[in-house]
Amino acid sequence: MSCPICKKETDAKYRPFCSKRCADLDLAKWLNGSYVIPGEALEEDDLAGPLEGYDGEN
Repeated sequence: MSCPICKKETDAKYRPFCSKRCADLDLAKWLNGSYVIPGEALEEDDLAGPLEGYDGEN
């Protein structure tokens, strides 16, 4: 198996990546919106509304 970022051999400690650097690069792509999961776009109200069944207490 090769690292999905740089294609080097993976390291068991960071699997499926070869290093912490590549794992962090992948996480950054998710956080900045470079990666997306296909599906229907949500309406603005859906993004800002409260979670269904959540009452605000722990």
